[in-house]
Amino acid sequence: MSTTEADNDESGTASSENVDVKLEVVVIPVSDVDRAKEFYGQLGWRLDADFPFDNGFRVVQFTPPGSGCSVQFGSKITSATPGSSPGVYLIVSDVRAARDELVARGVDVSEVFYPGTPGAQFQGENLSGRVSGPAPDHASYSSFATFTDPDGNAWLLQEVTTRLPGRVDAETGFTSAADLASALRRAATAHGEHEKRIGQADENWPDWYAAYMVAEQAGEQLPS
Repeated sequence: MSTTEADNDESGTASSENVDVKLEVVVIPVSDVDRAKEFYGQLGWRLDADFPFDNGFRVVQFTPPGSGCSVQFGSKITSATPGSSPGVYLIVSDVRAARDELVARGVDVSEVFYPGTPGAQFQGENLSGRVSGPAPDHASYSSFATFTDPDGNAWLLQEVTTRLPGRVDAETGFTSAADLASALRRAATAHGEHEKRIGQADENWPDWYAAYMVAEQAGEQLPS
């Protein structure tokens, strides 16, 4: 339920207009459950469940670090063709660091790139529209790396540092200590430039950091 109480209509039934609807799980189609379980465990994702049932139904759930949404796969869980998931976004604050961590875990990940033509990140083996390296000025939403699971289900690492307006609620939150640390580092760098502009140390730096980090997440104008 959202922090705002839902209003009651004349029948006494709570209105649904203020009820939070949160994406909880994405189902991906796989052909070999044990092989997929080994792969997603190799990524460093948390194993939440592995429930087999007598009728052959089996559900396995993993959650990526810092994610509020999990993935499920198993037996008799979807009729979709194994490997047909075309590209699910994994949002990271530093795409190079995220890629390096996966490579260290033995995962085959593409080099970091940005789309030279719209949609190039979804073109699979057609790399003609991809430009090597991160996007100019590390533009938010623009730098990617890709990898696939053993069935060919595709995943996109996407670097997001500044959210579009309205994408994040007024209350600021971070999904992991690593994301918070990255936001603090960006605020520290920007604050250093701020102190250069004002020509003195800023004793109110905690307030400045807070304003910067909230504005960055909300996609609003950053303090200068």
